[in-house]
Amino acid sequence: MLDILLVDDEPTIRLSLGDRLRREGYHVTLATTGRQALSLLGAARYDVVVTDIRLPEVDGLTIFRHLRAESPATDVVLMTAYGAVSEAVGALREGALDYLTKPFDEDELVVRVARVAERRGLQRALEAARDELAHCRTAGGIVSRSPAMAATLQRVDALSSGETPVLIVGESGTGKELLARRIHESSPRRKMPFVVINCSAFPDTLLEAELFGYEKGAFTGALRRREGRFSAADGGTLFLDEVGELPASAQAKLLRVVEDGLVEPLGTNQAVKVDVRLVSATHRNLRQMIEQGRFRQDLYFRLNALGVTVPPLRERPGDLSLLVEHFLRQSVPADRPLPSITPRAWAALASYAFPGNVRELRHAITQAVLLARDEPVDLAHLPADIAGGAPESDDPGLSVVPLTAALRSFEREYLQRVLASTSGRRAEAAALLGISRKTLWEKLRSHALCQGDEDP
Repeated sequence: MLDILLVDDEPTIRLSLGDRLRREGYHVTLATTGRQALSLLGAARYDVVVTDIRLPEVDGLTIFRHLRAESPATDVVLMTAYGAVSEAVGALREGALDYLTKPFDEDELVVRVARVAERRGLQRALEAARDELAHCRTAGGIVSRSPAMAATLQRVDALSSGETPVLIVGESGTGKELLARRIHESSPRRKMPFVVINCSAFPDTLLEAELFGYEKGAFTGALRRREGRFSAADGGTLFLDEVGELPASAQAKLLRVVEDGLVEPLGTNQAVKVDVRLVSATHRNLRQMIEQGRFRQDLYFRLNALGVTVPPLRERPGDLSLLVEHFLRQSVPADRPLPSITPRAWAALASYAFPGNVRELRHAITQAVLLARDEPVDLAHLPADIAGGAPESDDPGLSVVPLTAALRSFEREYLQRVLASTSGRRAEAAALLGISRKTLWEKLRSHALCQGDEDP
């Protein structure tokens, strides 16, 4: 909840605006004169000060400059008559948040204050993530606090000590290789090689040579003997990424390795004994591929002796702010402050489904930091898929509706976005919005987003 100091010497404006802001869920203190406002500011801290420029005893610009010196974190919204707009614009250059020209609709002030609440909620979320990252271990680059990912990590850690093959299943970009590395680094084989091969990165004719090795002259271009990835991983762990892309011939040879530990390089009939733990990963439905005759059932059961399922980012509530903070740190040199993120950019990130999961988020933050340079990360710095490809405000096809209707439409859509980002948890959504849970419930009911007469 925001603490707001409202300063105006006109009783009608002061009382009307004060009542409206209180109905929005904010804590509001009223002041009649500039001197009274300075006295209140000396006794308490306020998140927002809304003040008229023309005041008896001490004017609003003096209040603003006092706050800039004594409480720079306090946002200031100035109210001014048309003739004093130039003074308000000058205050904006000095750091005032915004100004309103009298007379104005109460909704205009509500929108300005809502933006402050939104930005401060975002700052709190990122600061909490920053503190949590500072005090938690990110073993193997895995950053998470969601229950779904915690259960996955617990399973990974439990099976790391064994020798049985592991199959990791998850969408692209969920961090399957990170989990494979965690299995290896927590296992008795940690001091031996961890070898990776992406089965989709080689044509069928070369994949078997990469996996099993070959003798000189085994095929055109084989000018010398070369050991395969299995031999390179001897004593350690071999990670077969995208194992569902293996051709049928390689599947048959891989089955023999899994069963007997014997590798037969191309160009020879002599088998070589290897000691390798297999960790495989795929984003495909291997059971469906078995039904289609594209994957061997016996190989599937060998590889899937221990299975791990990685949840997608959209099923990891609470992880977005942690990961954004983590990738901001990775994108900025240690001697530079981390950039902030504007509320509309955060809203776009929070409402996006991230089909590319954590990898897509990392690329988005890296791009945004590069484009923003030393400025806050804004909507325009994010990839078009995340930003939504929204048209510019001067689009000739833009439809114009009354301001009150536009505000109501925005409020409904934004409430839905915030609730989606908190997985429907109203207390958390209310905190992010800077309003009380009761006020949030009333807004949801007014927008027909509540079911029945659910208790707030």
